[in-house]
Amino acid sequence: MTDGLTIGDLASRTGLAVSAIRFYETHDIVKPLRNKGGHRRYGRADIRRLSFVMAAQKLGFSLSEIAPHLRGLPDHKAPSKADWARISKKFRTNIDARIAGLEELREKLDGCIGCGCLSLETCALYNPADIKGKEGPGPRNLHAITS
Repeated sequence: MTDGLTIGDLASRTGLAVSAIRFYETHDIVKPLRNKGGHRRYGRADIRRLSFVMAAQKLGFSLSEIAPHLRGLPDHKAPSKADWARISKKFRTNIDARIAGLEELREKLDGCIGCGCLSLETCALYNPADIKGKEGPGPRNLHAITS
């Protein structure tokens, strides 16, 4: 693959900055080979890998959630349909959990607006039955509901 894509070619094909491609390299998303002159050369499979990462990030997945899936795939080879199906099944489980959390938030939101945060003892969204009062002052559940 010494005649593969240059980093500039890969940037042009994916719309990513060269610096972003190098960043993804540090996370083993792409693993370029070097030509005789020591320059990076990428395969066409790297276009698909980077496109997958960008799509997954737009869905709200972090690089730390995405990278392990791609590290398990063969280097310098386009992932197969079975590879994508296996990865997407795991992502689907995560997406389903997010949807369930958002639906719960939507159902409790009207009560929160009516409450105006004046009564932590009755807040169904952040502090049902004042269970967090035992843990001390301040907010406790905001991150758990929004993530």
